Amino acid sequence: HTAALDPKTAAKVLALSDKFIAEDKLTAMMITHNMKDAITYGNRLIMMNNGQIILDVSGEEKKKLTVEYLLEAFSKLSGAEFTNDRALLN
Repeated sequence: HTAALDPKTAAKVLALSDKFIAEDKLTAMMITHNMKDAITYGNRLIMMNNGQIILDVSGEEKKKLTVEYLLEAFSKLSGAEFTNDRALLN
């Protein structure tokens, strides 16, 4: 729900979403190509390629993730290079 927003507004929307999810103990799913947001938000990260789950991490393992690790994992697990510049530049 932040794809078409400027960075400042997107940050506000994510912060509000995070707040409501925590306060009301909601379950939510975030679908994003922004790796920083995927690492920052939520308690589980699932990486997919061509409709298949190639990585599923949560808990302490997720807290240690970096964008660099996700790029390496994608290449290793999918056998392809990650080429989405938008995900890398966010």
